[in-house]
Amino acid sequence: MKALVYQGENTKEWAEVPDPVIRDNGDAIIQIDAVTICGSDLHILKGDVPAVTPGRILGHEAVGTVTAVGAAVSTLRPGDRVVASCISGCGRCSYCRHGRYGQCRDGGGWILGHLIDGVQAQYARIPFADMSTYPIPAGISDEQALLVSDILPTAYEVGVRNGHVQPGDTVVIVGAGPVGLAAVLTARLYSPSTIIVIDKAATRLQAAKDLGAHIVAAPDSNILELVQAATGGLGADVVIEAVGIPATFELCTTLVRPGGRIANIGVHGKPVTLHLEDLWIRDITITTGLVDTHTTPDLLRMLGHGQLDIEALITHRMPLGDIVDAYDVFSRAATTGALKVVLSR
Repeated sequence: MKALVYQGENTKEWAEVPDPVIRDNGDAIIQIDAVTICGSDLHILKGDVPAVTPGRILGHEAVGTVTAVGAAVSTLRPGDRVVASCISGCGRCSYCRHGRYGQCRDGGGWILGHLIDGVQAQYARIPFADMSTYPIPAGISDEQALLVSDILPTAYEVGVRNGHVQPGDTVVIVGAGPVGLAAVLTARLYSPSTIIVIDKAATRLQAAKDLGAHIVAAPDSNILELVQAATGGLGADVVIEAVGIPATFELCTTLVRPGGRIANIGVHGKPVTLHLEDLWIRDITITTGLVDTHTTPDLLRMLGHGQLDIEALITHRMPLGDIVDAYDVFSRAATTGALKVVLSR
């Protein structure tokens, strides 16, 4: 089969590799029907994730059709359409028993395209298949389901829920990439009074407005003054960091009000200065997190009932064999306007 293989920093290729096989009784093999590229994949290519070694098949966001299952798999059959979750859970360890699948201590967590071969391929092996796939309900398209594999639960759990967004809150989202835009969509479920989105790209700011942001701004404007004007000088109740660089995290710390919450989603590859000398006296809560995907069934139900209009997040559609070109399009989002690039079989 063909797969997108990481060959070292800034190097990848669409190459011929062996077909995946069942290695454990809990495995499933799926034919990839649609897959996408994540900002985390770009971090890997930049060398920000050293656990990813040359020869690794990348990718952790896919939907597919089951072609084979191990002897211990009880909920899947060949022919089933499934979401391959970005997070794998053993279902047995103490973290999984509390729904903390991202912290699985028995071989799960974020492993696809990270510690084991991923899903940017024609076929993929999915460990702990009963716990790590979700049936796609009738009426939900591959494209809709694909966005539930990572960006929607990540934005919802690590951003909105960790930030404890409440009705009437002012929410600032720094970064209007796919996850930041998914945070706009899922924050709206809690009826905040104002959503402010900050990004450098005009196309992404327009996308944020289209999805329901009330105020958008580029970082070269006076963001602190803008937020204070919108909040009577107090600052934001919740600030969501959705970029993953030191400057954006430090910006978040200046925009939050006393007693407010900063929810960090971004994947950070460099150290960030934490100004506790300023923050300790302001009662600031800072959360970090790897998505657990325990809300994936809820999000699928919301999609099925039309509560999440996510099609606008997909800006480019390409054949799976064009994935190297797709990486180029996605990596130049400021000029291409790319949000999610969907590659289909």
